[in-house]
Amino acid sequence: MQFSKNLSENMKQLQKTLQVDTNFDVVYRTIQIGGREACLYFVDGFTKDEVLLRLIQGFTSLKPDDMPEDAHGFSKKYLPYGEVGLIKDENTMVTQLLMGITCLFIDGYDSCLTIDCRTYPARSVGEPEKDKVLRGSRDGFVETLIFNTALIRRRIRDPKLTMEIMTAGESSHTDIAICYMKNRVDENLLYMIKTRIENLHVDALTMNQESLAECIYPHKWYNPFPKFKFSERPDTAAASILEGNIIILVDNSPAAMILPSSVFDIIEEADDYYFPPVTGTYLRLSRMTISLLSLLLTPIWLLLIQNPDYIPSWLEFIQLADETHVPIIWQLLILEFAIDGLRLAAVNTPSMLTTPLSVIAGIVLGEYSVKSGWFNSETMLYMAFVTIANYSQSSFELGYALKFMRVIILILTAVFNVWGFAAGVILSVCAVVFNKTIAGKSYIYPIMPFSWNEIRKRFLRGRLPHTDKASH
Repeated sequence: MQFSKNLSENMKQLQKTLQVDTNFDVVYRTIQIGGREACLYFVDGFTKDEVLLRLIQGFTSLKPDDMPEDAHGFSKKYLPYGEVGLIKDENTMVTQLLMGITCLFIDGYDSCLTIDCRTYPARSVGEPEKDKVLRGSRDGFVETLIFNTALIRRRIRDPKLTMEIMTAGESSHTDIAICYMKNRVDENLLYMIKTRIENLHVDALTMNQESLAECIYPHKWYNPFPKFKFSERPDTAAASILEGNIIILVDNSPAAMILPSSVFDIIEEADDYYFPPVTGTYLRLSRMTISLLSLLLTPIWLLLIQNPDYIPSWLEFIQLADETHVPIIWQLLILEFAIDGLRLAAVNTPSMLTTPLSVIAGIVLGEYSVKSGWFNSETMLYMAFVTIANYSQSSFELGYALKFMRVIILILTAVFNVWGFAAGVILSVCAVVFNKTIAGKSYIYPIMPFSWNEIRKRFLRGRLPHTDKASH
């Protein structure tokens, strides 16, 4: 519906649409501007009061002879603010208003003047809880989109850095920012992502980036290995943009979605680059080795326990020292679920009680569960290593993918012995090898297709990129 030049008609229609009498936070204020009736609409809590006050003070000084013929002329002469616009459609105006933009109607003008003096409630920029580093910057993304784009702009001062804004969700109208370097991005991938976002038909992005990820890449949902890398660090996002990747930021989410992402991209961390090459290489190889051990340690131990003849003499100490009351496979599976239960309990435990409850849980579930006969001490030891090893890399999604594969290998090993173990390992390898990135490329590049130079970069942390100009 288009606005008319009659202010009372526009206000009458907006009273119905916005339910101003019911919604206490949707505020309207009638004023006089140059002898004409005018009305300001804004959402309480989304507006900078001091900016609005100064604008109103400026409007009161206008005289009837000062008023231009149309809204465009008024915005150029008497709206001394950086971000202003004109809207003639009611639906667009209502969406803009609910996003926090102040809307001004003046009798005799058939357009709504928009003033972007909004401010969002936001927490301070601090180091992310999950993506911590031993050395490096301590800032992290927050839930306010414009703050997140500013953190990236601060690191990349290049006009080729492009940030396009889009919206998705019939009810939520969630803002989505697509960030990329114009001369480095894969144009076909960029076009595909933008097209998929434009064609989304969802009511709301309730879970922010996870909802968006499942909408733009609905294929192979049964494969647990992550298709995207998520990071709450602006330095990681900026580095990915400079490498030619695309960053997607969603309003109300403190994480950046990095795509396309292979398994090696997901394993990488900022600490690899905040230390010298030798130390960075050691940290990266350690992380890869520990992740592999978290997948295979307990299945291999179960296989050896089931086949004592396979145990070499120098590994005889891994055999069970005490009597077994519960089959080993059930001990391992129970502990897999129990650890997740403890993890969920830790998330929901008030911070003041975390330490005492952790001590109680460690004593009761550790010592007494072994003494009661439910678990053997060896089982507790190996599962403790696996639990800690899962936190050696920052990706929750990759950690749970390894967990699911580990449980499958354990069950197959318990049922089919050696052949079950082999089948589980092959299944895990296939889940990685036949997975694809959102760009349709290999998930394990540069191993397949093979590229020696890229493999060296993935496994060995070389010198940071530099130019001849910088070296001089």
